[in-house]
Amino acid sequence: MPTYEYECTRCGHVCEEFKPISAPKRQRCPLCRSKVERLISGGLGVHFKGSGFYINDSQSKKASTESSSGKTAPKKEASKSPKS
Repeated sequence: MPTYEYECTRCGHVCEEFKPISAPKRQRCPLCRSKVERLISGGLGVHFKGSGFYINDSQSKKASTESSSGKTAPKKEASKSPKS
């Protein structure tokens, strides 16, 4: 559920409400009962839950076990070109 911020047009009081999107918006200030305007806020950061968000999560199990055991991919031999 999002958090909404409202500011009173008369007294300047700022209040927050944590409610569902489908709920009606606040119309009056809780202190002086004057009209309020909804403020635009930056919101909160994104919460990454589950696997796949870190470098070590994106590797396959085979690749991670080979890198931890010290095995490396075989090197190709450089081709020898005849000297003229």
